[in-house]
Amino acid sequence: MARHGGRGWYGRVIAAAVGVTAMAAVTSVWTAQAGPVDAGQAGAGASAHPSAGSVPSRVSVDIAHASDHGARGVNITIDDGPDPDWTPQVLEVLRENGVKATFCMVGTQAQAHPDLVKAVVADGHRLCDHTVSHDTTMDTKPDSYQSQQILDAERMITEASGGVRPVYYRAPGGAFTPYSRDLAASRGMRPLGWNVDTKDFERPGAAAIVATVKSEVSGGPTILFHDAGGDRSQTVAALREILPWLRQQGYSFGFPVR
Repeated sequence: MARHGGRGWYGRVIAAAVGVTAMAAVTSVWTAQAGPVDAGQAGAGASAHPSAGSVPSRVSVDIAHASDHGARGVNITIDDGPDPDWTPQVLEVLRENGVKATFCMVGTQAQAHPDLVKAVVADGHRLCDHTVSHDTTMDTKPDSYQSQQILDAERMITEASGGVRPVYYRAPGGAFTPYSRDLAASRGMRPLGWNVDTKDFERPGAAAIVATVKSEVSGGPTILFHDAGGDRSQTVAALREILPWLRQQGYSFGFPVR
């Protein structure tokens, strides 16, 4: 999994997270259920999601790539938001195409935009913990730091959603460790990888993003897009084209396995 470097926006995210880190000497342990969500019920919104009031159920520590829709299923995953400019536009495109996605949220972004987190849940999408500050060097840091990043983000996203917990954990830049995978799994969050990196964060043009998906989707079902970290107009344009194309090719849209 390629590291995503060179995005200055994350410096601001990390700076914003310093206050969170300082207050998190002892991270709260949340008792919350992370049971699977039935893909057919996803449109029901918050009622189809695990809530914060029950006991977490351990899931596999293996990094998920497969789709719960089988061999012809694809998983749309959206990273780094929510963002007030781009998340609503991404949600609109998904809604127009009848597609449910997994939103991997940065804790500080979720905390800053709880209305958008709730909108994601209301549309039947799933939540994923993408840490507090999107530190792509997570795998070089002490276990205590990794714990703070994962558990604080879990708390922040759950609070912002109104009680709906993330059911996946995606390490920034794929910087998983055995410790972080085990910790996430113990909280009911399946470690989540990807197969197709659209590299939309580099803004190569909507046509290039579409071409990447078309050429690489046969190699695996989980596709990585972004709804924050800069101008995401190319991502929105690419989604408008690629979602109908995927359906025309006989793919169906599911969630990553749990």
